[in-house]
Amino acid sequence: MLNFIYYPVSFILWAWHKAFSFVFGDGGWAGGISWALAVVFLVFTLRAFLYKPFVSQVRSMRKMQEFQPEIAKLRKKYANDKQKQAAEMQRLQKEHGVNPVAGCLPVLVQLPVFIGLFHVLRSFGPINDQGVPVNLDGSVRTQNYFFDQAGVLSFNNASLFGAKLGSWVTQGSELLEKAGTTMTNMIIVMIPLMIAAGIFTHITARHSVARQVASGQGMDNPQTAIMQKLMLYVFPIGVVVGAPFLPLAILIYWVSNNLWTLGQQYVVYRRIDAEQAEKKEQAVVNRQALAPRPGQKPVRPEQAEPAPVEPPADDQPAKKPGAKPVTRKQTPASRNGVASTNGATKNGSGPAGAGSRGTGTPPAARRPRKRR
Repeated sequence: MLNFIYYPVSFILWAWHKAFSFVFGDGGWAGGISWALAVVFLVFTLRAFLYKPFVSQVRSMRKMQEFQPEIAKLRKKYANDKQKQAAEMQRLQKEHGVNPVAGCLPVLVQLPVFIGLFHVLRSFGPINDQGVPVNLDGSVRTQNYFFDQAGVLSFNNASLFGAKLGSWVTQGSELLEKAGTTMTNMIIVMIPLMIAAGIFTHITARHSVARQVASGQGMDNPQTAIMQKLMLYVFPIGVVVGAPFLPLAILIYWVSNNLWTLGQQYVVYRRIDAEQAEKKEQAVVNRQALAPRPGQKPVRPEQAEPAPVEPPADDQPAKKPGAKPVTRKQTPASRNGVASTNGATKNGSGPAGAGSRGTGTPPAARRPRKRR
């Protein structure tokens, strides 16, 4: 039913095993290393495809952190109308280009791959009394999805420090002996992997929760707070408790997956933090460039444009900037008080030529009498 998952997972595992068995070999301790590295690089291949969705998830969290005050206002405004509140939240997220569902994509993709790998590894066995893998009906297993019978035998013979990669502790001593290992060897290898898987699961969950708290996600949502508690404590404990029921290869998968997550979080968060710091510095530089200098009077935008210059009159030459004022020469008539244009006198005589005293005598004819 899930062959569309099983075949791709088995193909990636087969390809990496071929590559590492060509380098290290496919027998004895080298065969165990080749299979362990094949499982590790299966994880790396999957997570490489999920790198961009993870970066998009982090950027979405940063955007939500930026408009968190607006979200708080909506929650306060529509506290009694949850339907309206959800609609306004969706509208706000759409305006800022945030998709909350995209943040779940990496986890949703990893889950079927984990199930597919678990099924493929379990399908390499069981082993009969002669140490040959058989099907449920007792017939000899000749293939396992993308692996042929040689690949099936290679995996069942692979061991890491004496522990079979396809076996698990709860199988019991009898089945473990048929597979070519012992309970002691299985426990010695399982315990370090189990502890490492629990610790790394807690560390990755703690980093993720810390980022969510910093971005303001789930501060007022009790369901999100419960989910964060599950990630921090229940999931790591579940890995430790479930380790005896899982093949050793699955524990290797779990440890390498969490190691990749830690490294990816460090690289991506550091890169995005640097981008945010650069944007803030650029904003400060732009603000300082637009600000007036110390002691300078701020200029309004409408005052910054120069006033339009009126064209000079026809009888007046245009003045150059900085030129001294020119005094016009007066005509003899204007010196005697007579205008050159309309014949009016300087002392305000009318058009008839009468003086200010009501006489028609020009100013030059009125001479003062000599005193005796």
